[in-house]
Amino acid sequence: METSIVGVGVSISDRFRGIVDEKAARIEHLAPRAQRLDVKVTHRAYHNGEREDSTVELTLTGKGPLVRAEAVDGDKFTALDLAVDKLSEQVRRAKDKRVGARKHPRGAHLDKGTGAIHGTDIQPASVDVLHAVATGEVPIIRSNEDEEGYTPVVIRTKHFDAEWMTVEDAVDRMELVGHDFFLFIDVRTDHPSVVYRRKGWDYGQISLATVAPPAEELAS
Repeated sequence: METSIVGVGVSISDRFRGIVDEKAARIEHLAPRAQRLDVKVTHRAYHNGEREDSTVELTLTGKGPLVRAEAVDGDKFTALDLAVDKLSEQVRRAKDKRVGARKHPRGAHLDKGTGAIHGTDIQPASVDVLHAVATGEVPIIRSNEDEEGYTPVVIRTKHFDAEWMTVEDAVDRMELVGHDFFLFIDVRTDHPSVVYRRKGWDYGQISLATVAPPAEELAS
């Protein structure tokens, strides 16, 4: 497996490269189809001079979806260990789900009487979640603006090409990239949807209806 290491604001020592090679061998054992491991180390020093940290980002590519993980710590070696542990866990979870899928073929169906979804671990979003999405009631925790060093919340915006897939595949992709949610187009309904992690192996799904309201409602 090919390995690439990039440092941003920090030099990459031979010792660090050697440890990355050892970690890469461990990852390759878990994911034999992996072809490349990209490691990005970013060093940040804060303005007050009292704190520094390193972020290690790992991206594993090969045959199939890519896998990502990252970790932050004051020591880049510790951050590397944490990121490798996260990446390894994501690979293991994905393998467990594939084995489970072979033993228990997927075939979700909706019970119209109860509204429950059987044959999958996806569950409908709760009434509270749907209400919050519909009314725009998104909770925001603000810092005290009078505190020294206050900074406003920064929202990062990313744009991706739309991907059509099943809910089950979306959950797999979410696990591989290590996120708590994954945005996609549901191939069964053509609706923009998001799956999100609840507790343990439980997940939820929220979908948007794409039918425009009547013209008279827009006018009002």
